[in-house]
Amino acid sequence: MVERVAIIGIGLIGGSLALAWKERVPNLHVTGFDKPDVLRQAIKRRIIDHEASSLADAVNRADAVFLAVPLNALESVLGAIAPHLRPHTFVTDVGSVKQPVINAAAHLLANNVCFIGGHPMTGSERSGLEGADSFLFENAVYVLCPNGQEDSDAYRALTHLVESTGARVLSMDSVQHDRVVACVSHLPQLLATNLMGVAADRCQDNPITLQLAAGGFRDMTRIASSPFEMWSAVLEANRTDVRTALDELIHALEFTRKQLRADGDLQELRPIFERARAVRNTIPRDFKGFLRPLSDVFVYAKDQPGVLAHITGTLFEQGISIKDIELLKIREGTGGAFRISLEDDKTADAAVAALKSQGCRAHRLP
Repeated sequence: MVERVAIIGIGLIGGSLALAWKERVPNLHVTGFDKPDVLRQAIKRRIIDHEASSLADAVNRADAVFLAVPLNALESVLGAIAPHLRPHTFVTDVGSVKQPVINAAAHLLANNVCFIGGHPMTGSERSGLEGADSFLFENAVYVLCPNGQEDSDAYRALTHLVESTGARVLSMDSVQHDRVVACVSHLPQLLATNLMGVAADRCQDNPITLQLAAGGFRDMTRIASSPFEMWSAVLEANRTDVRTALDELIHALEFTRKQLRADGDLQELRPIFERARAVRNTIPRDFKGFLRPLSDVFVYAKDQPGVLAHITGTLFEQGISIKDIELLKIREGTGGAFRISLEDDKTADAAVAALKSQGCRAHRLP
């Protein structure tokens, strides 16, 4: 039974964990450690119960310790807290690369302290404590890398804590995790950054270039706004797997370039397009990292005040819980479409019926 948790780093992830627990596990005592101004803000907002004066003060009474610090600071923090951890305390992190951290923990922590790597597959465009949100983990995949600790009390306790935030736990081997995220997270970052660089070079010769950048380009390059300071640590920690994924992409692009030569056969690209489309359609449309697909309802709405309240209020009156919602498109004066994700097809059908009864245009994809 976990009664006291220490969170090292009260930023977006650490602060959101604390907020989620305050709402859903109110008896859990949360200690935080960060810069003094951050701690003062966290205490003022009642996000944490105790502001630690040092790392030792943060962890010496904790049953569980969450390390929500930058990837390149994890090893030094592990070394600093190691002498102050109680026997049978478990420690976890939230970094996006797992193998180096797990190796460091095995070297630095005592044998009677359990380390389990963690990686919440969620985030926000807002950073720091100001971006903390108690619903950040709702329906998000939270990867845990138990590395042989699957049957331990620590793993069961950690799973309970994670699931109490609304997240869905996915257990993975740490080596497999790093290979997967190299492909689906780290490689897209490099692709977006370099694609944005090509467009920037073109823009110097033709300033209208970015004015013609439509939704597809904006969607593909959104993550290019991420800071290098964060990604340099990620790429350093996962060099080999990222390089392998990058080599695979370069090979695919070389083949495409070959077919675009004057004597190339564009029909050779057909299987690539067809396979990409087929595989892409298997990704859950909710795309917050759900472990199983939800059912989507599309609602078309006029551009006028109160329309979203009307939609959500209609569903609330029918006892229908919304799992995710997204504004897909909107043009001023004409309206747009909301994608509403629901638990299952039966719930989605009930939502469509309720919305139509209130004059809304709504349908569910088959």
